[in-house]
Amino acid sequence: MIVLTGDERTAALRGAVVAIGNFDGVHRGHQALIERALAMARSASKPAGVIVFDPHPREFFVPGEPHFRLTPLPEKLRLFAELGLDFVRVLTFDAGLSQMSAEAFIEVVLVQGLGISGAVVGYDFFFGHKRAGTPQMLAEAGARRGFAVEIVPPVAELGEVFSSTAVRLKLAEGDFAGAAKSLGRWWRVTGSVVGGAHRGTGMGYPTANIPMPKGTALAHGIFAVRVLIDDCWHDGAAYLGTRPTFDDGMPVLEVFLFDFDGDLYGKTIAVEFIEFLRGDRKFDSMEALVAQMDIDVAKARLVLANIPRDTGA
Repeated sequence: MIVLTGDERTAALRGAVVAIGNFDGVHRGHQALIERALAMARSASKPAGVIVFDPHPREFFVPGEPHFRLTPLPEKLRLFAELGLDFVRVLTFDAGLSQMSAEAFIEVVLVQGLGISGAVVGYDFFFGHKRAGTPQMLAEAGARRGFAVEIVPPVAELGEVFSSTAVRLKLAEGDFAGAAKSLGRWWRVTGSVVGGAHRGTGMGYPTANIPMPKGTALAHGIFAVRVLIDDCWHDGAAYLGTRPTFDDGMPVLEVFLFDFDGDLYGKTIAVEFIEFLRGDRKFDSMEALVAQMDIDVAKARLVLANIPRDTGA
């Protein structure tokens, strides 16, 4: 999969069919757009790609307010590749792009930049300065400029429309199974393992600690997780919180891997959240905390034993 991050123009991609959007989460609604773009492209023997914006426009317009990004750019790119796309055009959302009119976006990015033959957008896609561009406007421009436009209606299941906002709410509430149904997979966070205070090692539960991305809003407590390390999956239990028994510090994700022995410092790992087990709380003694950890780990083992690895939705 080709990733375009500047003003590159690749002759092999001329005439492409593109899905356009933020695609935060790459949830099942987003996947419907991408599948439609792939179908249109394949039927016409054209390349299929997506156009995404990075950073998320909300981060540009409200820089002081942390934004919970479900899928940072590297994770989006991984998912796009798995879906079979030929390329991704990453547009840097900056002052220049924020001021670009909808008409200029169509001309500069779609027509001159890629020479698209088709575009797929959601019913709620708006673009250009002050969000003046609408799906209907794009369709009208396509009719004039010679590219097809398909507008995908809301994608829902059992009356619930798939949306990034709904996924964030489920994660904040600890409903990881519900989030997985919307995403089509378990939600994950990826990060590099950092050093900690080694309290877990002293209690018999050594942990791999990774900082959570800015703005991540999860329920604090204990989780059953699966962890990807060097292409191998491991079961585990994780803690996210402020460690009220010790220091009430900044939240860090602490992951205890079952039956694992190895040095993970500096290594990048991916943690999939399977089930929320209990909320965070303060314990009166180290002994009481360790006793509860014994219970938590046993419960996490039971949960994970009853959820096959390939059923992420």
